[in-house]
Amino acid sequence: MEVKDLAAGQGKIDLVVEIVSVEEPRTFEKFGRSGKVANAKAKDASGEITMSLWNEQVDTVKAGMKVHIINGYVSEFKGEKQLSTGKFGKLEIVQ
Repeated sequence: MEVKDLAAGQGKIDLVVEIVSVEEPRTFEKFGRSGKVANAKAKDASGEITMSLWNEQVDTVKAGMKVHIINGYVSEFKGEKQLSTGKFGKLEIVQ
């Protein structure tokens, strides 16, 4: 699977991407719990996509790393596709 093949609303994403950049995290409160989220730019040979990093992922993922998204999900925000691990996916750092 490659970035160019991703479509909004698509699940079960299994993909290895390189993190190009990570923006400053933002904090939020939802259902009485607080957390943080940061947008990152991720790429592979076929293209780039915005990726949402949640909570502990914000502290773990840095620019230049390769990450493996397992069971990820693609949503759409302001007309732009966004990749994330969603509720059921996970992110692994590739050495």
